Order: sequence, then C-alpha cells, then structure tokens
Amino acid sequence: MVKIETKLPNEKKPRKSGKKKNGRRVGLVALLVLGILLVFALAFGYWLYKTVMSPNVRTTNGKDVELFIPTGSDYEQVKDILQKANFIVNEKSFNWVAQKKELPANVHPGHYVVKNGISNNQLVNMLRGGLQTPVKVKFNNIRDVNQLAGRIATQIEADSASIANLLHKQDYIEQLGFNKYTIPALFLPDTYEFYWNTDAEGFVIRMFQEYNKFWTEERKQQANAKGLTPIQVSTLASIVNKETNMTDEMPRVAGVYLNRLKSNWLLQADPTLIFAWNDYSIRRVLDRHKEIESPYNTYKYIGLPPGPICIPSIAAVKAVLNAEDHHYFYFCAKEDFSGYHNFAKTLSEHNRNAVRYQQALNQRGIK
Repeated sequence: MVKIETKLPNEKKPRKSGKKKNGRRVGLVALLVLGILLVFALAFGYWLYKTVMSPNVRTTNGKDVELFIPTGSDYEQVKDILQKANFIVNEKSFNWVAQKKELPANVHPGHYVVKNGISNNQLVNMLRGGLQTPVKVKFNNIRDVNQLAGRIATQIEADSASIANLLHKQDYIEQLGFNKYTIPALFLPDTYEFYWNTDAEGFVIRMFQEYNKFWTEERKQQANAKGLTPIQVSTLASIVNKETNMTDEMPRVAGVYLNRLKSNWLLQADPTLIFAWNDYSIRRVLDRHKEIESPYNTYKYIGLPPGPICIPSIAAVKAVLNAEDHHYFYFCAKEDFSGYHNFAKTLSEHNRNAVRYQQALNQRGIK
C-alpha cells in the first residue's frame, strides 16, 4: 500500500505564544518590587523599634533619677527639666515619640522616678499617664503649725505660706473641729506617703483623715474613762512630750498629771511656762518665769492649758491613754542627767529630790 501525504500550499508550523514570557517577566518585576518594599519595611521597622522600644535612658552609675514636674508646666518646661537631668541619650528620638504619643497635650505634674535603661516609649508613657511615685513625708519634734508648715514644704510642692495660712484660717479649721489653740492636735507625727504635687488643702485633708483613723471608738472610750476628750489627751501628751524623751517613762509622767487633774491641783508644768514665754532657750525655770500672765501658765491656772504646747508624738498620746495608775504627785529630773526622773508621793520627798537636782545644775553652771 502506498502512503500518500497531502500538504497544503504555504502551510507553516505552529509558533509558541509570547504571553508566557511576558507573564514571567511581570512576575519577576513584581517579586523584585515586593522584595525592595520588604527591605524598606524591615529597615523602617528596625528604625521604629530602635526609636520607640530600645533603651534611650542612661543614668549616672545606673542609679534611679528623680524628676519633679511643677504644677502648670508645659511640654517645653518638661523638656528643659529632662535636659538638665541629662540622662536621655538621643533627644531627637525622644521628641519624635513624645509628639507621636501626644505628650505635649498630656503633661502631668508630679514626682517621677526614672530608671536606667528604659525606652522612649516607657518614659513617655510614664509622663503622659501621670504615673508618678509617691514621696515619703515625715515630721516629728514639731513646736507649732508654723514650724510644721516649713517642714512639710520641703517635702511636697505646697509652699510653707499656703500651709500656714490655711492652718490660721479660723473658719476653715473650725469646720474640722479645731480652733487656733487646738489645731496642733490634728497632726500625728509619723511617715506618710503623699503625691509630691499635693497642695496645702490636700495635705490638711489627708491629716484630718489620719486623725479620724487614729481616734477609733476604743481610743475615744479610753480618753473618756480618764475624763478627757481626744484634744485634751493631745494637750496633756504635749506636756508629757516636753517633760521626758523616754518613751518607757511617759505613762508614769502622764499618771502624775492625771492625779493632779483629778485632785484639782495646779499642773505646775515647767514646759507650759517656756511655751508662754515663747523662749525656747530657757533651760532652768525660775520664779520670775512663773509670773507671766498667760492661759498657758499652769502655775496660775488650774486645769489643762487651752491647747497643745507642741505637736505631741503618737507615743506620748498613747502614754496618756495608757497612763500608769499610781499615787505619785511629783517628779523631778534625776541628778545624773540620764533623762529619767525621780518620782515622789509627798512634797517632802519631792523637795529632797529637787535639792539634789538643783545642786547638780549648780555644779554644771546651768542658770
């Protein structure tokens, strides 16, 4: 059999399509662009992470740094405070983060503790959120509210004048249950936590809250059992505080004065004369000191003075509430100047103790 092939005139072989080549070319370009974008994205991500999250605070010797931002400060003042602190490594990156997180519109006053090695993000969040650290406010051995105002003003933002003026404002302190004589009784010397930007009224209100916490019903009943109000307890405690620094002796001294009060005696407390004279340089009370005309002269007037002669310690207040029940009516400083006292039930015994002490004063040349 003969195979016959037929061929059409000018017939061409099929050509391969160029669409596949073009598709590949477009795909490669797309991959290249994507790769470039990815590189840029990674680079930007790294820059962003480094700017926002990496450490940008380096403190001296790695110690915490305290920042105090006064009330009314704006962002420019905050930047000035930070520059003076000199712990930010890259200020430009900090400002960028601060702007992005709207710190300029969210400045909060207060006391902030900045730790070594924190990031811009952490620092900005702390300042923007007002996440301040409380300060420890401590006071003791305070003579009067003016001295108290000065002591407190060194520890919080409120100035001494604003605190003192408030404590001398009669209508204000009367709302709290005190007057110009009794206002020292409001304060209980201790260590308290405050926000640094506390103002004068904030300080007084907090102290009023602490006063009410201290004077529980149980303590009020203890005071009442001794015929005293809480303010009178503080008044007597202030005298006890000035008579002895020995905490273990305070309940016995308090017992002496309570015995005198119950017997309607003059208290004859030398510290009240020093207060009346307003002369704290007096080391030895003489007969001429006893002649001063003052409601605080307990050599002239029976009963407690109109208010505390100092801000008494909590130990002295508790000493009055837990005063010793004894029969002593007199006491005199020991001649060994130990800070303790000789106690006596009779005047003759007391006079003997007093002579020994006076002789010791003379030997030391104390006038």
